[in-house]
Formats: sequence, C-alpha cells, structure tokens
Amino acid sequence: MKSDLDHLPERQQRELDRVRSILLTEFEAARTSGAGGTSDWRRRGRVLKIILFGSYARNDWVDEPENGYLSDFDLLVVVSHEKLTDIADYWWTAEDKILRDPDIGRTVNIIVHDLGEVNAALGQGKYFWTDIVRDGVVLHEMPGHSLITPKPMTSADALAAATRDADRWLGAVDRFLRLASISQEASAADTEWRKNAAFNLHQAVEAAYACFLLVHTFYFPRSHNIKFLRSLAEDVDKRLVTAWPREIRVDRRRFELLKRAYVEARYSDQYDASPEDLEWLAKAARALRDVVAELCRARIEDLRLKAETDARS
Repeated sequence: MKSDLDHLPERQQRELDRVRSILLTEFEAARTSGAGGTSDWRRRGRVLKIILFGSYARNDWVDEPENGYLSDFDLLVVVSHEKLTDIADYWWTAEDKILRDPDIGRTVNIIVHDLGEVNAALGQGKYFWTDIVRDGVVLHEMPGHSLITPKPMTSADALAAATRDADRWLGAVDRFLRLASISQEASAADTEWRKNAAFNLHQAVEAAYACFLLVHTFYFPRSHNIKFLRSLAEDVDKRLVTAWPREIRVDRRRFELLKRAYVEARYSDQYDASPEDLEWLAKAARALRDVVAELCRARIEDLRLKAETDARS
C-alpha cells in the first residue's frame, strides 16, 4: 500500500488530515469514557490503521458538485478488538463532527473492523479486501500490526459464493418491491401506508446494493445508509449511476427522502412521502434492480467461464 497523498490536490490532502485527526481524537475520548469499564480490551484499545480506499486512493475520483456528482472519501479503520467496532459507542461522535466540519467539503464514509477480521477476509481472498491492499493509502498506522499477504480465492469458490448471494438478494429485492407496490396501492389518502411504501422501497434498494457488492466484492458493510452503499457500489461500476438521476434538486431530494425512510418512516410522525415521490422512487428502485440483475448475471457468467477454464487446466 502507498503511504502518501501526493496524487491528490492540496485541498483534499488537508481535508483527509482533518478527518484523520478527528477520528483519532474522538476515538480516544470514547475509549476512555465509554462502555467497557476497565476491560483489558478497552484499556489497550488502539486504532491500528486508517486506510483510504476507493476512487481517491486509485486517483479516479469525480469532482462535479454542481451536477450532484462528487466522490466520497472512503476510509477503513482497523482497531485492536472487535468490540471497538461498535459505531454507537466509539464512532458516532467522530462521524457527526466530520459531517458538520466546515473544512471538510465532501462526504466521508468509514467502515470499522478489527485486525483479525480483516486478515481472515484477506486469507479467504475476498476481492474487497485484496483491492484495498492493492490500491489503498495508509493515513495512520501503528507498527507491529501487519495485514497478511492476500491469498487468491479459487474460481470455484468465487462462483459458488456469487451465485448464492445473487439468488438470495435478488429474491429479497423483489419481495420488498412487491410489498412497496401493495402499500402504494393503499397510500393515496393514508400517510401510514405511504410510510410503509417508503420503508419497503428503502429495503429494496439496500438489498439491491447488498446483492451487487457481495457478488462483485464479497463484502457488504454493516450499514443501512443507502447513500453510502450507493457510493461503494458506483465506485465498483459506474453503470449503476443511471438508476439515480441527480442533476436537479428534486431528484436529489427524493433520494434523501428515501435514505431517511429506514428510521423516520417507522418512528417519526413528521415523515411523509407524497404519491408522486413514491412513484418516482419506485421507478428508480426498479431500474436499479434491473441494472444490478444484469451486472450480476454478467459477473457470474465471467466467474463460471473462469472456473471451467481452471477445472480443465
């Protein structure tokens, strides 16, 4: 992995330095005052690595905020114990401060895993993790806690895993879309049915991104934030961008409305999506489903051909 940011403009370098500082400072504050008492894992808890991955690591980011296209910073935080991965206990304040910091001009997504989990995934050759080792940029590192050398996943194992995940998650997408359609039919004059439709559309979109990411990278983060999931998936294949128009404000607002549905459609009396919003969101969710299905079928066919070739050699 690289350890410098010389390929990035000075502004992005400053922003990443600020992000790194907030992550380390707020983690230490949470560790010394949060859950876990005097447990040894908490007393000795450390951030072992912070690694930039994705488009800003590969040097193919997009910076067109006027059109709604602005690549996110994607960061892997590696910690010393699995309990330190808990977002609510150790990372919520840092994420909130980063979100509100006026000196950070783009969305920052973090995933947090312990070293053992990362090395186990590398030992299985899962593409998401091997890509990070290949392309990532180390922003912070404690000595003596190395990542293992990735082991290649066999073509047969990759085919089996991708086929299993595609079958499971495309089925989930279709079920959620059907539930959303049933709710929409009853939603014209009923806010609660509209909320139900919005929630099920959110779940359909989340499942679609789960399907795509698992088939293509064998990784899906512990997140219900569909904006984050969209960013990860579109970073893998830009053809997914077509599902969500974002050039005009109303389209961006509708996606944000769907993003909020996971919590607010269930628990907030103030949340509402109009029938027009729901119609637009349902159309976009179906378009996403179709693109994901097509890309996953093509990916599985590529894996099948490779597995057949490897079996003959």
